[in-house]
Amino acid sequence: MTKEHPPEPLDFFIWTVEDVGMWLEEINLGSYRQIFKENGVNGEYLEGMSMFTTEQILRFIRRCHMKWGDFITLCKELRRIKVACLKGEQKVRRPWWAPSCLSIFFVKVAKRNRQSRVISLKLEP
Repeated sequence: MTKEHPPEPLDFFIWTVEDVGMWLEEINLGSYRQIFKENGVNGEYLEGMSMFTTEQILRFIRRCHMKWGDFITLCKELRRIKVACLKGEQKVRRPWWAPSCLSIFFVKVAKRNRQSRVISLKLEP
């Protein structure tokens, strides 16, 4: 992502460490930007946090020197993004790095990926 453009919430699990930092600024947790960067927290890591055990959560909070309230804010914002993505509320745009001639292709693939994630969640017990 470039500094002028915030990261796209759609498919946040492909965010880079820099994208995560910009997102932290947007949700008023910018004070953690540097420590997240030092710990390599990217979108894939954030996506995996939903599978963390209590011990892993505590380790993460200690490693990032987070306050409990800030951790709860982080989790709420992650959930908000996940729900918006699954409901299809996020606008699908081409990635910033893709040439404009491929816009239609990226939009179609993103919509198809989103639909497959929604279907798989509905099928889970």
